Amino acid sequence: MTLNIRKTILAASIALVSFAPLASAQSVLDNYSPVTADLLANPPKSDWLFWRGNYANHGFSQLDQINKDTVKDLELAWAWPMADVGIQETVPLIHDGVMFLQTSNGIVEALDAKTGDLLWTYRHVLPELPASWSYQANQARRQKNSIALAGDKVILTTPDAKLVALEAKTGKVAWEKQVLDWQKGYSYTIGALIADNKIISAISGCSIAGTAGGCYIMAHDLETGEEIWRFNTLDDPKNPKQGESWGEVPPENRWGGTPWATGAYDPELGLTFWGVGMPGPYAELIRGSGEGEVLYTNATIALDVKTGELKWYYQHLPRDNWDLDSPFERVLVDQEIDGKVHKLLISVPGKNGIAFALDRETGKYLWSKETVKQNVVSKIDEDGTVHINEELVPTAVGQPVLACTSVSGGKLWQAGAYSPLTQTFYVPLTEACNEVTPTQSEFTAGNAVGSVKFGPRVLPEGIDQAGLFEALSITPTAGDHKWQHRQRPTPTSSVLATAGGLVFGGDAGRYIKAFDQETGEVLWQQRLNAPIGGSPVSYEVDGEQYLVVPTGYSNSASSISSAFPEVPLPNGNGNSIFVFKLKQNAQ
Repeated sequence: MTLNIRKTILAASIALVSFAPLASAQSVLDNYSPVTADLLANPPKSDWLFWRGNYANHGFSQLDQINKDTVKDLELAWAWPMADVGIQETVPLIHDGVMFLQTSNGIVEALDAKTGDLLWTYRHVLPELPASWSYQANQARRQKNSIALAGDKVILTTPDAKLVALEAKTGKVAWEKQVLDWQKGYSYTIGALIADNKIISAISGCSIAGTAGGCYIMAHDLETGEEIWRFNTLDDPKNPKQGESWGEVPPENRWGGTPWATGAYDPELGLTFWGVGMPGPYAELIRGSGEGEVLYTNATIALDVKTGELKWYYQHLPRDNWDLDSPFERVLVDQEIDGKVHKLLISVPGKNGIAFALDRETGKYLWSKETVKQNVVSKIDEDGTVHINEELVPTAVGQPVLACTSVSGGKLWQAGAYSPLTQTFYVPLTEACNEVTPTQSEFTAGNAVGSVKFGPRVLPEGIDQAGLFEALSITPTAGDHKWQHRQRPTPTSSVLATAGGLVFGGDAGRYIKAFDQETGEVLWQQRLNAPIGGSPVSYEVDGEQYLVVPTGYSNSASSISSAFPEVPLPNGNGNSIFVFKLKQNAQ
């Protein structure tokens, strides 16, 4: 028996494109202009060209029509159901009044951003997977921000490990490239970064049995898809320390090291910055790495965008035994103090919820700050060396340890936002713990090699609220708590900061909320059809500012829902987007 994700195809993909015969909608496409390198370097405030708005991953909109005074006057402009079910982590991109919406299973839709009219739909035809390949099938349902805009193309990364360039005006395939072998387990779950006229992408599936020894960040030619360079996060012959950190484990027995979130780019330094996830198997007892740090897992790496050469790395959590990976968004911040420009990289990179600041030119550790309750890191030295809690390292198969945070706690894929107005980083977080028990398991095709059993997610002792929106004031020397908003339901979306002094974020209780950037006061909220998901973004068409809010099924909601049973989750999937603007008489 097989699981038919779309339609059987083993040779080449067949593009399924449909068009909407609307004259008014077509005129929007007629006015669509190429997304040039200059536009990417300096995005117009009316557009949203990246998953986090710019190369620095700020998650900040320069629009201020919707602000502290006017946010109360938001009303629904239009809504749209997504084209497929699955885990909802999408990020709409908007340029010249056209919204591009990527959905699980390799579907892209173009919509009129003003009216919500459908312009075209592209459906990537996926291979049929054996029913036993459950983890790999799930990869197709968990795609995140998997499109990028460049020139007159939309760049799609697919669950069957392809790069596809679509014509932005028609949705037709301009070219496609099979990057890695999906039959081994490789897939894309995040979108590409367009930098230096290259498509910089990162592969997933690196914890599947067939992908041992290779997990890659890659650069491809923007015009043809031909590979330019690749960097292997699991095997770096140029750095002997990297190999030694795995102990006696050879490359062919290494898994993990997945870059789960799209990187950032500093054109001035010529560097692209990526976070890397956990090692596999999860417990060092099973993977055989002993007390080795297992580089470059749970690290930030800086790569030369032209060559892919490693410039520096910093490891946020060595010897991960609990699947508390640290791959999430890296945010680039410049601050001028006493005439000196400090080039920072800030992040709450992983599930233990610890915030870090690094010098992004050198990788030097600057400071760290705890947010949620965690017990896996015992201390961090002044030079940035991270020490784990040795008491939480299992020494026998079947031995449970209680790890805080949990596999679905702390900082997850939901991205934080940095506001240059307040020099504050706003982060959605979850309080949670769970037991982690090493197991002996057979590695089979299409399935993960975790070899661990997770207990139920529970709240830490003394805490009765799972959700936390954290505001961290950022300087080159410290990150301090500006404000915290605690609530029972957990955050389930990325957050968006705006020039209107607001921070938008959503939760498992189906509320999208607008917080005051300075105080954390909730100034507006609206309950929608499903947990808020993906990333809220803002754009402008014909002088009007819009707020688009994705909703839908979320692992982040279901995995900890027992902590807030009074807020039942919907039975349906509910994957949709809701688009708001100000009432006409309120502007």
